[in-house]
Amino acid sequence: MFFENMFSLAGVIAMIGWLMLLISPLTPIWSDRIAGVLLPAILSLGYLLLLIIPASASGGGFGTLAEVIVLFSYEQAALTGWVHFLAFDLFIGAWVCRKARSEGINFMLVLPCLPVIFLFGPAGFIAFQAVRAVRNWSRSE
Repeated sequence: MFFENMFSLAGVIAMIGWLMLLISPLTPIWSDRIAGVLLPAILSLGYLLLLIIPASASGGGFGTLAEVIVLFSYEQAALTGWVHFLAFDLFIGAWVCRKARSEGINFMLVLPCLPVIFLFGPAGFIAFQAVRAVRNWSRSE
């Protein structure tokens, strides 16, 4: 039950952060502080908590793909990995919003990148880098 509650709480925290990013053009300072620092820090603290709680089951590891599969078959390890994804994806989403704002990139070009970051992390980061590259290329002509 504890892990289910942690899963739900982490999801709510992440969703608040992503909603803040969606309205970041209206509240850039608060979005930077809440979605870019506070909520990823809270998720990171939850991650640390999950790391230090003694595991009820053990097995697996990081040496081979088979070990990783075994590791993530345990509830605590799977939740720890999930919170890791939530924290880092939100942090990257907030960085993208800040970077776009500092470079004068229209938020409408950033907006499609955010759900891709939320759902597929690195693919969204690459999408944003493509937006930046196209914008920089078109400005240099």
